[in-house]
Amino acid sequence: MELDAYRQMAATEDEHWWFCGRRAIAEAVIRGLGLPRDADILEIGAGTGGNIQMLEQFGAVTAVEMNDLARQIAREKTGRDFLSGYLPNGVPAAAASFDLVCLFDVLEHVAEDEASLATIRRILRPGGKVVLTVPAHQWLWSKHDVGLHHMRRYSRALLKTRIERAGYRIEKLSYTNAALFPVAALARLADRLRSSNTASGQAMPPKPINSAMKALFSAESRILPSVELPFGVSLLAVFGKDAAFDSAPTDSRLAA
Repeated sequence: MELDAYRQMAATEDEHWWFCGRRAIAEAVIRGLGLPRDADILEIGAGTGGNIQMLEQFGAVTAVEMNDLARQIAREKTGRDFLSGYLPNGVPAAAASFDLVCLFDVLEHVAEDEASLATIRRILRPGGKVVLTVPAHQWLWSKHDVGLHHMRRYSRALLKTRIERAGYRIEKLSYTNAALFPVAALARLADRLRSSNTASGQAMPPKPINSAMKALFSAESRILPSVELPFGVSLLAVFGKDAAFDSAPTDSRLAA
């Protein structure tokens, strides 16, 4: 991401409807995972630290972020150190060391997404879980994605393939941000027609609009732990190691 995007993230992530809604959904889903008490949790691509307080409800959190400015801002904001690291081969973590690994809108920034998921599998404990979110629908590609240095947006089928080929069994794969899907789709299509290089929707909306959108998005936290939504702006996945993957022949894995 551009450095200005990290500064904007730090300034808005505590109140902006999108960050708040995503955080509420992640919290509700994680709460239903049955993690061990004082779980060891890793957030990869932790940005400027907006999810740390939420994750600390569930255990001891290690945060990894590749960008120097983001780590500096996060340190000032949270009072804790963030580790330098990157996917797929630069994550500073020992094998089988975490009960939960979180990637919130990170995988779309990485060229080697399947290799990154394989790396995460190595550091996940038996019975551990991965929770990730990614932007959905390549046809929604716009200046928003270019400005944030996305490599791709995911279809449900593509994300499922990537996860399973990396050796996981999927427990949940759902779209999110369904109520605001028509608004987001129109905004992304409008971005394509505008001559400006600035994407719509990144700045903080007026308070009444922000509050309404936050309520709509956050409301999904009450249903997503138990249902999967058929459409939305983003995708949410929960998965753990597939024990059968380790004993399968290599050819079978590649064909999966």
